[in-house]
Amino acid sequence: MRIRTMIPVLVGLVALGACSTATSPAPDSSASASAVTANIDIPDAYTPVVIRPLSDPTFPFKGTDGKYHVVYDLELQNASPIPATVEKVEVLDAENQDKVIASYSGKQLVDPDCPFGDCNRLRSIVLGRPVDNAKINPDEGRILYVDFTFDALEDAPAAVVHRFIGMGATGPASQKPAKVDYVVTPYDISAGTARVIGPPLQGTNWVALNGCCEPGWPHRSSPNALTGAVRNSQRFAIDYKRMNDEGRFFEGDKNKNESYVDYGEPILAVADGTVVSTLDELPANAPGVLPAQNPELADKITVDNVDGNHIVLDIGDGDYVMYAHLIKGSLQVKAGDTVTKGQQIAELGNTGNANASHLHFQMMNGPSLVNSDALPYEIDTFEYLGQVEPDLFLKTDDFLSGVFADPTAMTPQSRTEELPLNLSIVNFPAQSASSDN
Repeated sequence: MRIRTMIPVLVGLVALGACSTATSPAPDSSASASAVTANIDIPDAYTPVVIRPLSDPTFPFKGTDGKYHVVYDLELQNASPIPATVEKVEVLDAENQDKVIASYSGKQLVDPDCPFGDCNRLRSIVLGRPVDNAKINPDEGRILYVDFTFDALEDAPAAVVHRFIGMGATGPASQKPAKVDYVVTPYDISAGTARVIGPPLQGTNWVALNGCCEPGWPHRSSPNALTGAVRNSQRFAIDYKRMNDEGRFFEGDKNKNESYVDYGEPILAVADGTVVSTLDELPANAPGVLPAQNPELADKITVDNVDGNHIVLDIGDGDYVMYAHLIKGSLQVKAGDTVTKGQQIAELGNTGNANASHLHFQMMNGPSLVNSDALPYEIDTFEYLGQVEPDLFLKTDDFLSGVFADPTAMTPQSRTEELPLNLSIVNFPAQSASSDN
């Protein structure tokens, strides 16, 4: 079942638009990883399913649920001559391997009847599609989407390891699967701290669509094999879409971009920074039409234009942010320009591979989406109103028709240094350009 959101799971490029022609070396996480994981004890064993991180070393961030989240992806590769079956994967505290931090089994791994949520964490490497069963044939691989939370930041260990339980080869000459159980793959989850930035928008009733952290939503489940690696620069991306006070996304003729509440809204710099690259030449889409699913338009989508008109900013300390789907002619900056936090840099639009106006916003560790990994972050101040029910997006159409919430009945809660989680409804304060980060 397709989730009717602004950027459904896309065909081919999966929205990994190189928002510029900028290139960067593959981020080198070896120093950080070795410092934290070098002395972790991993017993020698035959391991038919090889597990390796697809994400660079990461760190916790605070979400609007008040918890500290850790989110990353693992590749499971059957390197044996016979089939293997995943029964359970546990995440263990690397220093105290009797302590189970998270455990995934049963329908958490595979559930054909579940469109999103704590299910279908085991997926194909190709576009992150759900699979029918937990079997991995020889020379085949899967992705496992991992996320877990802590009540307090100090509860998070510096590193974790991973326990594989299932059926598979017990040695290189095995002829049939047998029970296997082993611990592998140390992974650093203390590689930094979440960058605190300003909001990319201002005003009330913004919905954080396709946000973190459950599988099944497009950004979380959008791996791409590009530039010699499988990466997901969108892991923490959000599609911000604005409602009116009645909980509707458009007023009047749904076939006109100008009818949508957020169309033309100011886009703001989230921090002082330098413009790395821009694109400002693509016309507006017709609402309700996703180019990737339209035979006449799909062939025109490329790595360079899938994100529409866009801006990439270098905000320092190895952090980059990208704003996508902007109105043609609205960009107020060009490559090499400096910006200040709160400065208007463009207007929200409906360009590239989008079926309705919205702002796609993300942070990554390089200027190129093709060769960067996603970074979690927190927004310095905003108001949290509540949540949109996810089932409403299964029932709506490609115009996002209907009522999705009653913002006037919600009590705004002041929040600081949190990331709006998927389907959060938030108010952003009015901004003015300032060099104060």
